[in-house]
Amino acid sequence: MANCAIVGVNWGDEGKGRMVDLLTENYDIVVRFQGGGNAGHTVINEMGKFALHLLPSGIFRDGVVNVLGNGVALDPENLWKEMCDVMEKGVAITPDNLKISDRASLLMPWHRDLDELEERRLADKKFGSTKQGIAPFYSDKYQKKTVLAGELFHPERLEAHLKDLMEWKNLILTSVYGAEPYTWDMIREWLDTSCERIKPFVCSTGEYLRDAHNEGRNILFEAQLGSLRDLDYGIHPYTTSSNTLAAYAPVGSGFPGARINDVIGVVKAYSTCVGEGPFVCEMFGEEADRLREAGFEYGAKTGRPRRVGPIDLVATRYGAMMQAATEIALTKLDVLSYMDRIPVCTAYTVGGEETREFPFPAALDEAKPVVEYLDGWKCDISGVREWDDLPREAREYVLFVQREIGVPITYVSVGPERESIIVRK
Repeated sequence: MANCAIVGVNWGDEGKGRMVDLLTENYDIVVRFQGGGNAGHTVINEMGKFALHLLPSGIFRDGVVNVLGNGVALDPENLWKEMCDVMEKGVAITPDNLKISDRASLLMPWHRDLDELEERRLADKKFGSTKQGIAPFYSDKYQKKTVLAGELFHPERLEAHLKDLMEWKNLILTSVYGAEPYTWDMIREWLDTSCERIKPFVCSTGEYLRDAHNEGRNILFEAQLGSLRDLDYGIHPYTTSSNTLAAYAPVGSGFPGARINDVIGVVKAYSTCVGEGPFVCEMFGEEADRLREAGFEYGAKTGRPRRVGPIDLVATRYGAMMQAATEIALTKLDVLSYMDRIPVCTAYTVGGEETREFPFPAALDEAKPVVEYLDGWKCDISGVREWDDLPREAREYVLFVQREIGVPITYVSVGPERESIIVRK
């Protein structure tokens, strides 16, 4: 039996979904252990192209059970919409292949409202939220002011609990933001529609995972976003509101006793970033536009153009260390095929001194990239499936990145499709 976590090493959007979709053939269970519907995992396979936000990326594999753990921000309304979109394309979703933790807290409609209202109040100081309610949700969770999915099976207690929470939230909505209050009829309609639809999938996933472990089944833990968006170790305050690290996977999955055998850190062959905050290696102008178009770098959830730059080896070394990555999957190498010379950020200059260490967040604004250039290969590599068939320059690029971050690169992705992969094991 082996447990593996697939995690992002940088700012997110590294290609975790395509790696989970690929590797689930070796696993029995896929677990999302944190985050919510504020980011997307793009998966392309024989059934089509999908942008998943809450559903685990193992949902396309027959025989694989997908779990939403207690660490997830469970948005019943958007989860049901996503399930319908996937089912309409011929993917079966039943309580046999999707299980929702009864200890997962429900993201309420007012969480999205509060997210948007606060971003509006912050104006030019905004954090770049996707306005999916994630920060207000996790704030409430740590204040113990959320509803657990298992409470849907205790309607009398649930009603009293929700009315207490609604009274408190209405005070904030009206007095702080001047917004309209919620009524019980509004919340009851939300319960009767969105919550009732997902209720058949809610169960004790902790018990299920423990039993699966005892039976020797293999578990794959799927993270959302990346190391630099981690609440504790990321580029504070421009982070998400949950822990994106593999170390959190056992806790957020519902199986805190799980032991992670392997951590696959996913790294894009260049850098991208959605949202606000420091991004030291950022490109601008025509150079950035060309890379953005070559990689079609637009947010899977928001459609926002991603900020782009060369691979940032300072940030990548740090991210791989935070994840305790045992191996690396390098994605979208094919996107760089148009470049004569490929820029690589190997160090930062901070306070007039060059460093290879990732700085404390407050120092990032003054950091400047130190950029070197490697030879490009100037040919289409999307059809390559064997390491030795890659052009020499492409192999040298991969090996350079591997030496710099100090973790073996065992997967090289040369396209978005499931089969567009080179395995170096």
